[in-house]
Amino acid sequence: MTAVPDLSLLHSFVTVAQELNFRRSADRLAIDQSALSRRIQKLEALLGYPLLERTTREVMLTQAGQNFYDSATRILSDYRQAIGDARRIAEGRTGRVRVGYMAFAATELMPQAVARFETRHPDISLELRYMRTQGQKAALINDEIDVGFMIGPYDNSECQSILLASEQLYVVTPKGHPLLRKTQVTPEDIRNEDFILGDMAEWGEYRHRLGDLFVRSGIALNPKLEASNTLALIGLVAAGLGITIYPKSLTGFLGPGVGVRPINNSLFQSQTILAWKRNNRSRALSNFIDVAKLGEASV
Repeated sequence: MTAVPDLSLLHSFVTVAQELNFRRSADRLAIDQSALSRRIQKLEALLGYPLLERTTREVMLTQAGQNFYDSATRILSDYRQAIGDARRIAEGRTGRVRVGYMAFAATELMPQAVARFETRHPDISLELRYMRTQGQKAALINDEIDVGFMIGPYDNSECQSILLASEQLYVVTPKGHPLLRKTQVTPEDIRNEDFILGDMAEWGEYRHRLGDLFVRSGIALNPKLEASNTLALIGLVAAGLGITIYPKSLTGFLGPGVGVRPINNSLFQSQTILAWKRNNRSRALSNFIDVAKLGEASV
């Protein structure tokens, strides 16, 4: 065999193998019998062996023809499946979206977007990966995730982003702390407090943003203690070792050992953005972005 038979020859043969009658097969294919006979002859010539035994009274499959029929049926079925699968992907009705998220998006923005998305697009699978903001930026560029909930702003020519939330920052103190006597505090109120902050390895982006805010307020942000995760930070604060600063979205998950007060300063905001690569044309990703925008904050 020097050439691979095209699908029209396979389809014609499968039809004849099912009908074992050239007239009925030609009717099904909407061609005349002579054209159908030429197709079968061309297929047999390409293969180099007979597929059918024909007499004036009946048509039968040869042993090779039966084996080829089984294989050709699977090929046509797989081809139709491939067309359908590709169409659903092209239309955004199936596929996969890999979503990165950091701690500030873990309580509301990400879960709410996922819930809305699964309601609207149940056949698209989501892969959720907890990653710090800097890790998400690298993962986006390296095509390891498709979209990320991260601390903003983010300026990169390869990526696009939208602002999802700009939320007020809060002071988190031990229970009974003098700051809790106020309804809100100013940066000056916390100038001389001991700070407990997330370490640079895990909280680097947030620390940089927070440090900039304090510098602009004329306050040096030098932590007394550092920890890598939220539970440890809150535990240290609850033990009376200092205070920390969290965005509003996390203040409802801190437990009974601490209290919170908003920082009364318009600069003290934390932005959460959604970012993705500009050249990612996935319809599934586009659908996810559209759903995530439903929770977009007004600025």
